[in-house]
Amino acid sequence: MNNNTPVTPRPLSHLSNNAQRRVLSLAQLREHGVSASRAAAQCGADGPWQQLLPGVYLLHQGSPTSEERLHAALLYAARPGTESGGEVPEQPGPGPSSYGGVMITGLAALALYGFASAPTLRSLDQIDVLVPRTRRLRSTGCARLIRAHALPRPEQITGVPVAPAPRAVADALAEVSDPDLVRALLAEAVSGGHCEPADLVRELTQARLLARPNVVDAVNSLLTEGRALSEGRLYEMVRTYGLAEPVWNVDLRLADGPHLGGVDAYWPEQAVAVELDTRAPREGAVGPAGDDAVWSECVRKRERLERLGITVVHLTPRKLRESLEQQATVVRTALLAAGDRDPAAYVVVLPR
Repeated sequence: MNNNTPVTPRPLSHLSNNAQRRVLSLAQLREHGVSASRAAAQCGADGPWQQLLPGVYLLHQGSPTSEERLHAALLYAARPGTESGGEVPEQPGPGPSSYGGVMITGLAALALYGFASAPTLRSLDQIDVLVPRTRRLRSTGCARLIRAHALPRPEQITGVPVAPAPRAVADALAEVSDPDLVRALLAEAVSGGHCEPADLVRELTQARLLARPNVVDAVNSLLTEGRALSEGRLYEMVRTYGLAEPVWNVDLRLADGPHLGGVDAYWPEQAVAVELDTRAPREGAVGPAGDDAVWSECVRKRERLERLGITVVHLTPRKLRESLEQQATVVRTALLAAGDRDPAAYVVVLPR
């Protein structure tokens, strides 16, 4: 028997209650004894199936659900393929492991993350799938392929591999021209706790989207809002966990001397400072060189303060969002340890 020999398919009714298993590749159908010719016959005018994408079949007639379209796009993108077509290579059975590392991205991914500002899955004509740069397939039907030099580690949402939120937002904005939607997606990415501003701006920069005026304007607002959100968490940390009230947002100077730098919170009696790291790379300062230059300046400021006997606690927005109590413990420990240190140099504290 070969692949062109008509065979009667094994019953597939036991798969019909699982949306993922109602969408199968030709390789998976062959595991059930269904040849390519038989699959094509099943998709005839009066047949019970339909072909959603090349080599991907829906085991019922009628419109596919949003979930079925997602799995169909993933199965199509997972096949190695060639530009000239050909038979579908063998693939493992249904499940996330059958997708070969490819993942949903763009607006479809944001809908899966629950973005209120993103269109619904049902309203999307195309589903973006992130694939390796070497994958020799073309976008077709509902599947739009986006190539990446290196695939990130996907998140799993209801069994669907999804690109990390910063990458998904960047891929979505590459296709969005409405400035209101651009602003809404960026704001929700941060305010909804999906990612930090720095991670988001880094992805936008790598995607070369910061050359677009509507994206730049939205990013400037995003960074301002992101810092305000982090400062709000810092205030919450101090008051929720009973820390002594510091002076907020101040500049430190030596008496009749140079400016030492600004800090977000300072306890003068204990000589303890907290600095929020809300740095974000911008176009022209991306990659190791740009990041290192900005980081080096932060390190130099920290070293200057510590040489004067001031303890600097470095907090990131992610730490404040994910482990507020733990960060409060870090600050409290620094305050309690002040009595065991030599007195710090006298510094002038000025409002920033």
